[in-house]
Amino acid sequence: MPRSKALNTNRGPSPSAITAVLALSGTVVALMQTLVVPLLPDFPRILGITADDASWLVTATLLASAVATPIVSRSADMYGKRKMMVVCLAIMVAGSVIAAVGGSFLWLVIGRTLQGFASALIPVGISIMRDELPKEKMGSAVALMSATLGIGSAMGLPLAGVLYESLGWASIFWVSAAAGALLLIAVALVVPESKVRTPGRFDYAGALVLSAALAALLLAISKGGAWGWGSEPVLLLFLTAAILLAAWVPYELKVSQPMVDLRTSGRRPVLMTNVASLLIGFAMFANMLLTTQQLQLPTATGYGFGLNVITAGLCMVPSGLAMVIFAPVSGRIIRVFGGKSALIAGAVVMTVGYVSRVFFYDSIAWVIIGSTVVSVGTAIAYAAMPTLIMGVVPITETASANGLNSLVRSIGTSTSSAAVAAVLTSVSMTVGAVQLPSFDAFKDVFWLAALAAAASVAATVIIPKATAARRPSAADTAASVNTAEIVVQGRVLAPDNRPVTPAVVTVLQTAGEPVDWSRVDTEGNYSVALPGAGKYLMVTNAAGWAPMAEVFDFDGRTRHQNFLLRDRLEISGLVTAGSAAVAGAVVTLLEASGGYVHTTLSDDDGAYAFPLPLAGRYIVTMVDPATHQAMARKLAVDNRSVTVDLAAPRVEEKSMAPVGA
Repeated sequence: MPRSKALNTNRGPSPSAITAVLALSGTVVALMQTLVVPLLPDFPRILGITADDASWLVTATLLASAVATPIVSRSADMYGKRKMMVVCLAIMVAGSVIAAVGGSFLWLVIGRTLQGFASALIPVGISIMRDELPKEKMGSAVALMSATLGIGSAMGLPLAGVLYESLGWASIFWVSAAAGALLLIAVALVVPESKVRTPGRFDYAGALVLSAALAALLLAISKGGAWGWGSEPVLLLFLTAAILLAAWVPYELKVSQPMVDLRTSGRRPVLMTNVASLLIGFAMFANMLLTTQQLQLPTATGYGFGLNVITAGLCMVPSGLAMVIFAPVSGRIIRVFGGKSALIAGAVVMTVGYVSRVFFYDSIAWVIIGSTVVSVGTAIAYAAMPTLIMGVVPITETASANGLNSLVRSIGTSTSSAAVAAVLTSVSMTVGAVQLPSFDAFKDVFWLAALAAAASVAATVIIPKATAARRPSAADTAASVNTAEIVVQGRVLAPDNRPVTPAVVTVLQTAGEPVDWSRVDTEGNYSVALPGAGKYLMVTNAAGWAPMAEVFDFDGRTRHQNFLLRDRLEISGLVTAGSAAVAGAVVTLLEASGGYVHTTLSDDDGAYAFPLPLAGRYIVTMVDPATHQAMARKLAVDNRSVTVDLAAPRVEEKSMAPVGA
């Protein structure tokens, strides 16, 4: 198994500088998503294409970001987080330059596809924050990164309009290239390479199948409105996605080092956080889509304000600024009350904001206030999600876990876009000779978004409450800044050196505080991150084996530690006839309901043994090979070995009355 490399533990840049550079990546990601939106109505004329063709300039970025995010996030855990941020930024800059100089629709789509790699900066950047920042600053830093997403979205619309009118459409891509290049330099100079990584074999097959499934799913969602939800291409895409995912899931459960650890993702804290993230993503995107559209619709509709693109974009700036202002508040809520409470609070604020927009809409001020309230709730919720995820997944898997969470949110936003488009086109009004959405359509979407936000509260309530940890002392804080985490790897083995799986390795401080944990792969391998030299309590638990605990005196240099499980849990006993052992007796284990479990033979000493089954009620039967006398016994199994001795009945003990006697 690959060994972790010896790494320098010296820290360079300050936490504030690292936070600032990483937070700016959120702005760049948002700019990549919104800069072309104001130009979509003009691209058909500029490039000589149809409006449906022009929509590919958004769809291509969406598909690329969905494919890139899980792949880049997993690669960041394996090969280095800063390295993958640099790779993503380089690809994004290349895409921006291609779009700027290509001069044709095809090159523009290729450039926009490459720009989609920028989306992976968010989960990787948040994981670097976990690795490099003191624990007490994590919440505020993640909240600030979430806030810069809002700033980027708010700036994108007016900035694109100004650049287009002043310097032409290619200028928006040159600005993207310049911003990406500057951020790339800043990341290379300021952000240290994470010390936490788990080298291994990349799951190319899993990545390929997942990418194809996501592309099919998101293409169907994004194009369903234009192509028709019941059309053959859309139905075929949905069917393809379902088939690929049905093949991908069992493969990921079987492969040694999966692209996505589905067992960890299926744990209730991770699963319900991702469900809540899907709903929050759906609710959040409706705010962005509807606000600018309402501000730009003509006043003849009775609820529009007839603003141009630049002015409407400037009206979004207050909501972006509010997200930045509330970033410290979000961080404090997370630090004091925990990520679960913060996510509930953010979702409740979003629900209140959407309900208020149903009733208060007759002035620009009310629209801005309603949008700002929703944005504040979004900032709080978005800061809480990565905190919840990173609190329950292994340290060595934070980037890939955050990547999955980011992907789930993007599926929510894509679904929101499709739902909004469907509602706005189906509930319409005639203004002159033009069909425009009525305000009833806007109300329907507001209620739908409020319902999604409220449903996310229900999903969050199910998340188990995190165990309260002691407050970090000054010494702990200093250690967290000056000591690099070191990855220790090894295998969990049986007495015959065969790998034991499934199993889990948990690391605790000797005082009881949790450090890290790892799920053992199909080859028995585990990886945990230790904060430095010292004594740690290592606990190994595997199905069918007695748990093992030992104190590991870590010298800061040893990077490989195997664990040998010795005591297998089993049902065992002796088969006797009178005082003599019975060899070759057929012993069968049945479920109490009659289902077959296992059969074995007693050895020359009359001993038999079964691996311990799942907890429940069972029946053990025995047949004496010489006399063919049989017996059965009931037993209850929990999580402990069970001894059941079986005594063969004497021949005269067994009577069978003849039928009809």
